Amino acid sequence: MLTIQSPVVSSKWLYAHLNDPNLIILHASISSPVSEALSENRNISIEGARYFDLKTNFSEKESLYPTMVPSPEQFQKECQKLGIDQDSILVVYDALGIYWSPRVWWLFRAMGHLNIAVLDGGLPEWIHHNLPSEENRGETYVKGNFTASFNNGAVVSFNDVFENTISELALLIDARSQDRFKGTAAEPRKGLRSGGIPKSINIPYTEVLRGGKFKSKGELAVVFNRLKNECKPFIFSCGSGVTACILLLASELVGIQNKKSVYDGSWTEWAQRVL
Repeated sequence: MLTIQSPVVSSKWLYAHLNDPNLIILHASISSPVSEALSENRNISIEGARYFDLKTNFSEKESLYPTMVPSPEQFQKECQKLGIDQDSILVVYDALGIYWSPRVWWLFRAMGHLNIAVLDGGLPEWIHHNLPSEENRGETYVKGNFTASFNNGAVVSFNDVFENTISELALLIDARSQDRFKGTAAEPRKGLRSGGIPKSINIPYTEVLRGGKFKSKGELAVVFNRLKNECKPFIFSCGSGVTACILLLASELVGIQNKKSVYDGSWTEWAQRVL
C-alpha cells in the first residue's frame, strides 16, 4: 500500500498517484479577514478534492479563541463524514500555496494519523502545471472508519507556557512577523495588543517560504541554524496556532529531532490573559 515518505509532496507526485484507491485529497482553504488570506483560486479545487472545513468543523466550537484543536470525538466524527478511513492516504493543500494546510497536517498527526502530507505550492502550483481541477462542489461520502487517538504532547496550554517563562525547560518559538513580535506593529485582530511572550524567540514563518512553497532543505537549514545545538523541546506559537504549524513542518523537513508541540491559544490567548 502507498505510504507517505515525506511530510511534503510535489504536484508531480500527487498527479502520479491520483488513482490510488486509498488516496484522499483535502482542500483546507478558508477566507480570513484577520490574515487577509484570500485567493483568486478560492472557487477552484483539485479534481476530486474534499473540503476540510478547518474554521467550523475542525475547530473547537465553544472556544473563545480561533481555530483551537477540537475534541478527538468531534475530529473523528467529522473525518468519518468526509469518508476518511484508518488506512486513507491524505494529501492536504490550500489555495494560497502554503498557509492553512500545515495546520491540517499537524492536526491529523496530533490525532494519531501519520499517513498525511502537504502539497508543496498548493493549488497555485497545481494550476501552474495545468493539472486537473474543477469548480468547488458540495458532496456527501460513504462514512469512513477513521479513529482519532489524541497525542496530548502535541499541544501545550496557557498554563504550560506561563510556567515555561519561569522554568525555561522548553524553547518557545514565535512564527509571527518581527514587528508584531517586538510590538512595533499592530496585531491584525482589532483590540489585541502586540508584543511577545517572555523568554520566546522569533522566527517569522515567511522565512521558510518562497513563492508559496517551502525553501530548499539547505536554505531551511540556514534558517534553523541558530537552533542546531538546542536540546530543549520546541513549542511553536504565532497569532492563533496556524502559521506556527508552518514553522513546525519546516523544522521537520530539515530533520530537527527535538520534541515539538504547538501553543494552540498562541498570542491571541496570551495577550488577552496577561495584561
